[in-house]
Amino acid sequence: MNILIWHVHGSWLTSFVQGPHTYLVPVTPDRGPDGLGRARTWAWPGTVLERTPEELRSCPIDLVVLQRPHEIDLAHAWTGRRPGKDVPAVYVEHNSPHESAVDTVHPLAGRPDIPLVHVTHFNRLMWDNGRAPTSVIEHGIIDPGHLWTGTEPRAAVVVNEPVRRGRTTGTDLLPGFAAAAPLDVFGMGTEGLARHLRLTPELCRTSDLPQSALHPAMARCRVYLHPVRWTSLGLSLLEAMFLGMPVVALATTEVQEAVPPDAGVVSNRPEVLREALRHFLADAGHAERTGGRARAAARARYGVQRFLDDWERLMKEVTR
Repeated sequence: MNILIWHVHGSWLTSFVQGPHTYLVPVTPDRGPDGLGRARTWAWPGTVLERTPEELRSCPIDLVVLQRPHEIDLAHAWTGRRPGKDVPAVYVEHNSPHESAVDTVHPLAGRPDIPLVHVTHFNRLMWDNGRAPTSVIEHGIIDPGHLWTGTEPRAAVVVNEPVRRGRTTGTDLLPGFAAAAPLDVFGMGTEGLARHLRLTPELCRTSDLPQSALHPAMARCRVYLHPVRWTSLGLSLLEAMFLGMPVVALATTEVQEAVPPDAGVVSNRPEVLREALRHFLADAGHAERTGGRARAAARARYGVQRFLDDWERLMKEVTR
């Protein structure tokens, strides 16, 4: 099957392209948001092919996987085919609703011809999906291995642009957590975070690492902290569990589904989470045992083969 899909979410797409198909990824001269082409920092198989907008017009395409509303018109302009009408299409919604928790109407709500695929059950529940047929295909993670060592008594946090996103990602909570465990905050746009929070550099170290360096750096930290109030279930949380890291997390969105009670501490009481951080820092053995259970739980639910199998079933149904 030839599948047209834009490079939007690199981590998710890395798992998606492990399937048995040919993946046509648009590329433009500027490699901008609509034409990033192949990934530079992830290992993608040779079945991922870059195609210019001009080349796409003559390419055979069996399925279009949409991820942003404007891709519907973009696909029509570049291929000459209308998604959902001239060529089968599905739409992957990676995010929780933005404007309102319960009243946000999804852009595909009026499109019964394009199945809407959510990545969490929470997201499907909260979006107003209208007439769009909906399903959930949970994340699939390529196993990075049990890399946890916990040699550094610190808490790892992975978040992009924490200053701009503020309360959404729980940035305002970080000073309180830093009082219980020094933080290593990884992600894009993290520079200046310590100064913004009025923390010393030692209490809030920041870095933006490529994927190959990120996992080992996370795994050196004793515990993984997920302070996010309102986003879709972060792939970094699941990756931390695959690494064998114990989890301390807010009980928001899909977290309670992903983190079983013996894999860490999940609560909406910051004082409970601070005490959990202190406990993991004080007892490396407890952290190791809890992290082992987190890894087992993540592998059982979020393995990449289950993800690919779920997608294979849906794609066969949509294209039959």
